[in-house]
Amino acid sequence: MSWKEDPRWAYVFVNLSCLMWASNFVLGRTLREEVGPLMLTVSRFVVASLFYAVILGRSAVKERLLPRHWALLTAMALTGVVGFPVLLYRGLQLTTATDAVLINATGPLMTAVLAAILLKERLFPRHILGGLISFFGVTLIVSGGSFQRLRQWHVNVGDLYILLAVVLWGLYSVISRWATRSHSVFSVTAISTWMALPLFLGAAAVGWQPAPTNWSWHLVLAVVYIGIFPSGAAFLSWNEGVRRVGPNRAMVFYNMLPVYGSILGVILLGESLGAQHFIGGGLILVGSLIAIWPELRTAAGKR
Repeated sequence: MSWKEDPRWAYVFVNLSCLMWASNFVLGRTLREEVGPLMLTVSRFVVASLFYAVILGRSAVKERLLPRHWALLTAMALTGVVGFPVLLYRGLQLTTATDAVLINATGPLMTAVLAAILLKERLFPRHILGGLISFFGVTLIVSGGSFQRLRQWHVNVGDLYILLAVVLWGLYSVISRWATRSHSVFSVTAISTWMALPLFLGAAAVGWQPAPTNWSWHLVLAVVYIGIFPSGAAFLSWNEGVRRVGPNRAMVFYNMLPVYGSILGVILLGESLGAQHFIGGGLILVGSLIAIWPELRTAAGKR
């Protein structure tokens, strides 16, 4: 079996995506005083659109798309490219980062249910067990090992925004699986991003910024990085992973985001790691492996 057919590479791709998205969170924390969330979102997807245009040239434009294909790409643009970040940012304005991470951790289970309903992909008990173990690992990390903080948790409007954002990301992953059955990952990812770009530019034109952006060379370089890697390459990598193994299996490693974020926080921001990070990260990894272990063994046996 060549690497192009080996499904285990899918888990490399989705972990690369999570690593790049985690670097976006770290950079976002360092840039929060210099650029607002709306301007940062618009800028990153402008750069991502240019990145796709450079690497694809005219090949994506030349692809023949039927009306149903345009419908799928439009749905991808509205759910994952526009809807997910907009609702996520709005939710973060109204709730705590801890609540957001916890709700985001329900993504693998939610996506598995959506894939079972919409794609008829089988939902095994190990998927549920692995998802629950991973969720417990995330809970341990964000609570700092103190469950007193979790007992004080209550639902607010921001939490509902985050929950809806998670649903949209699950739908984006499911729709991506549909779209990549008839078109390349590159063209599907690029065209759906290009379709979303006018919406972002329109939002930037009419959106109110609480403070002007303090543009500098390091901010420009940071935006270029975020546009090429967390926004461009990460989406390509994620959709390639989904194409290979489906959204429910790809999402089992989605909860590695807080693990990579913690590691990058130590490396780049000088933050410290506690026992909860190691134990929680181990639980996330164990839960992820439980969910996909039979597929890994099958792939290994075919080599």
